[in-house]
Amino acid sequence: MNKNRIGILFLVLAFLIITTSCNVVTDTIPSEDYENLLKIHFIDVGQGDSTLIQLPNGEVSLIDGGPGSAQDKVVKYIEVLGIEEIDHLIVTHPHEDHIGGLPQIVENFKIKKVYMPNKTANTVVFEELLLAIKKQNLNIDIVKAGDYLIDEEQLKFYFLAPNRDDYDATNDFSIVSKIDFFDNSLIVAGDAEKNSEMDMIDSGLDLKADLLRVGHHGGRTSTNDDFLEKVNPKYSIISVGRENAYGHPHRETLERLNKIGTKILRTDRLGDIVFISDGQRWVYETEIARKENAVAIMYIGNKNTKVLHSIECNSLPIEENRIFFTSIVEAENMGYRPHKNCIK
Repeated sequence: MNKNRIGILFLVLAFLIITTSCNVVTDTIPSEDYENLLKIHFIDVGQGDSTLIQLPNGEVSLIDGGPGSAQDKVVKYIEVLGIEEIDHLIVTHPHEDHIGGLPQIVENFKIKKVYMPNKTANTVVFEELLLAIKKQNLNIDIVKAGDYLIDEEQLKFYFLAPNRDDYDATNDFSIVSKIDFFDNSLIVAGDAEKNSEMDMIDSGLDLKADLLRVGHHGGRTSTNDDFLEKVNPKYSIISVGRENAYGHPHRETLERLNKIGTKILRTDRLGDIVFISDGQRWVYETEIARKENAVAIMYIGNKNTKVLHSIECNSLPIEENRIFFTSIVEAENMGYRPHKNCIK
């Protein structure tokens, strides 16, 4: 990794550490095999789930799209990041709070591959998703535990569940994803409940992870003691709606999480939650932190030319080509170069 790249990495991490006062410190930088960072976006979709993953090899994954009520939010969130193509669209299971926003995603972005469990639903929203997939001439890959999307020495993306095709509960068919990036790892648990969690334990797959996107919005039938003991996460993220009718997250689940000393982060309290890893450490930022620590100067990038402008520039790009940054370092980290006239 060249000196400029290392400098940019440290600046990005320092910026996030300052704004969030949260970091896991290590002494080394990953090898030069991966110059980019792993970025995990737990999007606040209310009572539902949507996790956007920007992989260090340049690929993009979206796990679920939240309910239909959040479809515009998810589309806009992805557009603001300048993303036009999604390499892996993972549909954990066919419940509306996970797939309601996906037809819009399929219509608005170029999707390379779609992954689902071997479970269907006789619902209007599931039929709408299948129709949107068919209109784009996309095939659906049925996945199971042990399947890999990426299997490289320092970057692995694979599935821990489902392990069977005969569960009684739809939630237990949930695709559970794991990413290992150098020394860092995370699990996104869908709505997997106890039966699926026990099967994951029995499978012998490595369940240890720094980050756990808690199953089923913190419901009491998920995130059981035996599963938590295997995962032992430093951070537990709960995607949940404010004052939801289900009482999520349940008191019993919160007690189990608190018992292992994990840091609990909830979208109903913090909004969008973004984690960044260089392979050795995690730093995170929340929507609340961004609002409280918002900097005065904003920058606008041109998604076509990759040129960065100040907000006062007379040569700003048209609205649909704009992407917004809070710092020059953030923009340069995504490949943007300063405009020679407005940024000295």
